[in-house]
Amino acid sequence: MNVITSWFKRNFSDPQIVILITALIGGFIFIFYFGGTLAPFLASVVVAYLLESVVVRLEDLKVPRMLAVFLVFLVFVAVMLLLMLWVVPKLTLQLSELVQQLPHYISVGLAFLKTLPEKFPDFIDHEQLQSVMATLTNEITLMGQTLLGKTISSVFSAFSVAVFIIVMPILVFFLLKDKVVILQWFQQFIPRDSKLTLSVWHQMDIQIGNYIRGKAFEILLVGLVSYIAFVFLDLNYAILLATITGFSVLIPFIGAIAVTIPVALVAIAQFGWSGDFAWVMVSYMVIQMLDGNVLVPWLFSEVNDLHPVAIIVAVLFFGGVWGFWGVFFAIPLATLVNAIIESWPKSIVYPEEESPQT
Repeated sequence: MNVITSWFKRNFSDPQIVILITALIGGFIFIFYFGGTLAPFLASVVVAYLLESVVVRLEDLKVPRMLAVFLVFLVFVAVMLLLMLWVVPKLTLQLSELVQQLPHYISVGLAFLKTLPEKFPDFIDHEQLQSVMATLTNEITLMGQTLLGKTISSVFSAFSVAVFIIVMPILVFFLLKDKVVILQWFQQFIPRDSKLTLSVWHQMDIQIGNYIRGKAFEILLVGLVSYIAFVFLDLNYAILLATITGFSVLIPFIGAIAVTIPVALVAIAQFGWSGDFAWVMVSYMVIQMLDGNVLVPWLFSEVNDLHPVAIIVAVLFFGGVWGFWGVFFAIPLATLVNAIIESWPKSIVYPEEESPQT
């Protein structure tokens, strides 16, 4: 019991540590319970954080802040309109077509699996394979129907579109325009003795900013290059496959492997075992290799290095808690945990705990 008491005093008697823990728990509870309701606001904060760097660069070029905010906001609205009027309808249409053709793609994949017992008779049993194939067919078909229903009913519902078309741009504009006022308002609630909390935040500010800007650029570039490659190779569902390829970079290691399956299925169903199929897969692999070995090191050179195991655990944990946004912020949140561990006082010694002199 004395050991626990001593450990508690060493780690939680410092007011700065109490403030930091309170802020972390409060933020976690707030986002956990109100994250879904405030999704447009949280998304607007992320977009405003992303656009703020562009505004600052324009200010460095002697452009007045209000004019810089107005110009950046116009570009943002134009991109939003392009996405809503051109990209989203095409994505919806191609997703519907893909789900309708899902049984065909499944049959192609199953036909390939049927050849495995003949090629590897010592490792794969024919009856067991038949059972697995039947289960996979039912599960994948049900999953596709469920995915289509949820996608159309929730993501592209009229209410969701209205919220993100009207509310989000307004929030983004005022977050950019009144940044100083909003920050000053929040500062009045920050306790004076909060150096540790501010130190952790300043460490994370650069990390989060670099990560959001870098990841947004990575998604856009990988998706665009994939779309150009798929269109050039005349691959079906080019914009849909390019979109999921772009967003696959949100999940390091796992995303690229997972997206390989739909790309390969569509390519083999369309081209068969031919040179065109090989070109599609080679192009996809080259894009992923350039992304992982060239683009990511260049974009995230200032982000703290994390062990691959830590990244995967962070993706699984935060993705399970907060869904898409948890996956998106898995790496900066893992970096936050790492920054807290490194900033945590490790050598607080109290007089009553010192060993007696002999």
